[in-house]
Amino acid sequence: MGVGDVSKRILLGRKLRSSQLGETLLPKRIALPVFASDALSSVAYAPDEVFIMLSLAGASAYVWSWKIGIAVALVMLTVVASYRQNVHAYPSGGGDYEVATVNLGPNAGVTVASALLVDYVLTVAVSISSGVQNAASALGFVHGHEATVATLLVVLLAAVNLRGVRESGTFFAIPTYGFMVAILGMGAFGILQYAAGSLHPVESADLTVVPDADHQGTLTQVALIFLLARAFSSGCAALTGVEAISNGVPAFRRPKSRNAATTLLLLGTIAITMLMSIILLAHTMALKYVDPGDVGRLRDASGNPLPVDYQQHTVVAQLARAVFHDFSPGFYFVVAMTGIILVLAANTAFNGFPVLGSILARDGFAPRALGARGDRLAYSNGILFLAILAIVLIQAFDAQTTRLIQLYIVGVFVSFNLSQLGMIRHWTRHLKTERDPAVRRRMQRSRVINTFGLGMTAVVFVVVLLTKFLAGAWIAILAMVVFFIFMKGIRKHYDRVEQELEAGDEDKVMPTRVHAIVLVSKLHKPTLRALAYARASRPNTLEAVTVSIEDEATERLLAEWDQRNFDLPLKVLHSPYRQIAKPIVDYASAIRKSNPRGVVAVYIPEYVVGRWWEQLLHNQTALRLKGRLLFQPGVMVISVPYQLSSTIGRKPEDWVRPSYSDRYGPTRGNQVGR
Repeated sequence: MGVGDVSKRILLGRKLRSSQLGETLLPKRIALPVFASDALSSVAYAPDEVFIMLSLAGASAYVWSWKIGIAVALVMLTVVASYRQNVHAYPSGGGDYEVATVNLGPNAGVTVASALLVDYVLTVAVSISSGVQNAASALGFVHGHEATVATLLVVLLAAVNLRGVRESGTFFAIPTYGFMVAILGMGAFGILQYAAGSLHPVESADLTVVPDADHQGTLTQVALIFLLARAFSSGCAALTGVEAISNGVPAFRRPKSRNAATTLLLLGTIAITMLMSIILLAHTMALKYVDPGDVGRLRDASGNPLPVDYQQHTVVAQLARAVFHDFSPGFYFVVAMTGIILVLAANTAFNGFPVLGSILARDGFAPRALGARGDRLAYSNGILFLAILAIVLIQAFDAQTTRLIQLYIVGVFVSFNLSQLGMIRHWTRHLKTERDPAVRRRMQRSRVINTFGLGMTAVVFVVVLLTKFLAGAWIAILAMVVFFIFMKGIRKHYDRVEQELEAGDEDKVMPTRVHAIVLVSKLHKPTLRALAYARASRPNTLEAVTVSIEDEATERLLAEWDQRNFDLPLKVLHSPYRQIAKPIVDYASAIRKSNPRGVVAVYIPEYVVGRWWEQLLHNQTALRLKGRLLFQPGVMVISVPYQLSSTIGRKPEDWVRPSYSDRYGPTRGNQVGR
């Protein structure tokens, strides 16, 4: 085992056989943090976005915060109820993509897939960036280096996920449950303090907010509605990640669909409770929060601007500091768990994106490399691809959550809507043939749930599109269009290749003649091996060919050739411009042209080296030559390897001469030089 293999085993662990796939399936207690961490963690930044949007009209608009929270909670309940129908009807793991493809057609399925791929990338970028910003509230050295820290965290997450779903799930379970305890515990403790009249004000309670220039003065009814719609659309970021469970049903233990549906219900209940506890606490404690890049609109109790270096802490950090003002470990626990879960929330995408990529690869809409499992039975190529795209986004937007959030949730609501419409058609189709009254009632109930869900998500999608399009959502839509075009192009390519490769009766016809050419640069063991192998294949014509670049070297080669008395001609191709590949390609093409029904077999002797740096010193000419010959019709390229001593880690003096019967794979024979 080489150094690379040892390093790989240390990083990823031992290889797993395909038959061990069942050992990687998840129980509900592990599946919840694996697939729901994104939706649960979004409650840490969704309230921030609600308060940022409302702050545009000044602190007086915060009175709407809890009402917006209730509206978001209602939408989340509807989506959870709808997706519970999905996992029962389509437990194979295709999720929204499969629902849309089966019921609405391939174009709808590719649209959903492109939306989900964009959303998964944004999930990683937004979650990691938000986690780093929360960490900056407690760790001063992170401030100013958010993009670099976020990039390193994406690399770390990718490495953990390459070890496999089960191991990464166990790794993420404790922080996810710790976050639940932290937020729910903070909410419960805050309610008790409020009931006892001892609730401490937050650090921003005495501040005032200067309305944005476009929202100063008394707002018209239309302006107020638009402002509330923007706040609602930003709060709907809490819904992201709900669809991940329907895409990950195959990772659950049996009964898969029932366990997935139960996990969905747990997710909805916990997420709504956490979201409302944060928003209600913030409203009760008179919290003020604006865009981090617009803190100049904050004023102190005397109406004076705040210092230039004022650092505004996140909503969760302010609440935790106030609720646990006499118990600093409680504050640090909440902030630490929030920062960790926001980073680990990206794990939802690292589980969903590779699975969706593998399904798309199976259907021919993505490169087939995305469908290959790695040593640990994870879709390694999908994990790496997602990590690269997320890092590009983080660097492009400097890890600023408020800028990234504008691109967010558009894609997920595209998939929500098409999924609900597909499920309505699914139930309608099955109701036409189902005769059992009990089953029909269950199907009708499911169709009503999906219809109501479609109505809700359609309204939210329109609101999100209207309020976020110019703010950055157009970038996400453009990315979806690009993914759609790429996937359709890939499918078209695979269909064309399959059509070209379809075997017919004419493909059984034997070539009329085989003209074999053995390339000779000098007379050494690799050349002799290639000559022997070419003879063994018994072509109709066999000749050796060399390219003459220097006359003296060519004359020495011809003299040695005659001295060894080969019963085979050595043809010399002169190259006045010192090219090697072109004369050989032209010669092979000429032979093929003279006999169109025959083939030309070109044998190329090659060294096989054992060290990476030796690759740079050998076989470069052979690689270029093979690359040129592969494009010539009717020309077959045969590499004849010769293993050097470094391939088995021996010194040249310890190398053994291969016997004739083993000339194509050196074995022990007579020692050379002994």
